[in-house]
Amino acid sequence: MSPALGAPALFVFLWSTGFIGARYGLPHAEPMTFLSLRFVIVLALLGLIIAWRPAAWPRAPRMYGHLAVTGMLMHSSYLGGVFSAIHGGLSAGLAALIVGTQPLLTAALSGPLLGERVVLRQWLGFLLGFVGLALVLSKSFTQGALPPTAVAWAVFGLAGITCGTLYQKKHVVDVDLWRGSLVQFAAALVPCGLYALAFESRVIDWTPSFVFALGWLCVVLSIGAIGVLWVLIRKGAAARVASLFYLVPPVTAFEAWLVFGERLTAMQVAGIVLTALGVALINRKTT
Repeated sequence: MSPALGAPALFVFLWSTGFIGARYGLPHAEPMTFLSLRFVIVLALLGLIIAWRPAAWPRAPRMYGHLAVTGMLMHSSYLGGVFSAIHGGLSAGLAALIVGTQPLLTAALSGPLLGERVVLRQWLGFLLGFVGLALVLSKSFTQGALPPTAVAWAVFGLAGITCGTLYQKKHVVDVDLWRGSLVQFAAALVPCGLYALAFESRVIDWTPSFVFALGWLCVVLSIGAIGVLWVLIRKGAAARVASLFYLVPPVTAFEAWLVFGERLTAMQVAGIVLTALGVALINRKTT
């Protein structure tokens, strides 16, 4: 596999396992308590990496502010929204579908905000990707009334990851990955920790499932996937990077079939094919 394909494929795989980790861990801890603990552990891991790997800290004071804003958007808002939505009764599939509309918002905003040109072929790719997601997650629509608070949390997460992607692309440049991530996670810990202190019991059931989920999310997601996403955002157009999120729910559905025995219907398989085609259209280079 070429490096050009390897990084996006790795990101999609790593990011998709976040929903699997959430399913394992959320029954044993409330969402902001879970995330706060995760961020504390990630900060300790980043501290070790920084101590081992010399590099310069950002020199411009305003860059720390940009990093803090990005961290609160991409970690506090996005993860807090998705985890709270699932904890509040929204299925992981529907939460993924709501967040999966991010590429449409990013494409619509990347033009006026970043000056990026989105051509007709890419808009067709976004449409195919959305239809594919709807087919993959079609069984979720038959589960009855949706909890409005949980839906609101998912929309909040969608806004966070969309704004975070655009903001980082525009404002965060020439920053060491690990030092930038340390500032971002430190900033993300503040709102999540305050919310947990104010509104949650902060009780954790330390089962093997929770410990495994916590470890996986800290190392594989917060270190591995975020690092790959950072590189992709810095090297690729924001709209194209955002299109990769279209592949996450289908891959998650496949992983759920492998791990939990959830079966895929013919309609869902067709949705996966449409989604992959949509992402290919978005990312194909213009000749």
